[in-house]
Amino acid sequence: MTSGGLLVIAPLTGTVLPITEVPDPVFAASMVGAGVGIEPEPDADLVDVVAPVSGRLLKVHPHAFIVLTPEGRGVLVHVGIDTVKLDGAPFTLHVTEGDDVAAGDRVVTVDVTAVRAAGMSPISPVVVMDAAADTMPPVTAGTAVAAGDVLFRWPAGH
Repeated sequence: MTSGGLLVIAPLTGTVLPITEVPDPVFAASMVGAGVGIEPEPDADLVDVVAPVSGRLLKVHPHAFIVLTPEGRGVLVHVGIDTVKLDGAPFTLHVTEGDDVAAGDRVVTVDVTAVRAAGMSPISPVVVMDAAADTMPPVTAGTAVAAGDVLFRWPAGH
């Protein structure tokens, strides 16, 4: 890994939330890893979700995916909360498990309106897997990001 650490970009456009504000206790407690949540724009309809880092798609589900970097760090994007219950309906996958992706490549498109209509939160955790909460670099909550913007830089060695 370079001395600059791992650059993680925003996988979708929205507002950055601290992980503690993600409406799921497992993510909020950083049990999966450290990261942030992104809440899509209130008027969002179809939203493209892109790879937050370059690497290989370790796991791909309609509602979530993990990109494994060449350095062996997994970054999870979970599109919405409890969206696994939607059986893939509001999601269109553009990749296959095992594909190599570059940061910014489109992975899935989600119908955010359908997620909200189903009574679910579209807030999407972006998590560095198995990382301790206290290793998370500071992120300014309430910041608006566009897909592809720098979300945070993971420190080298963590």
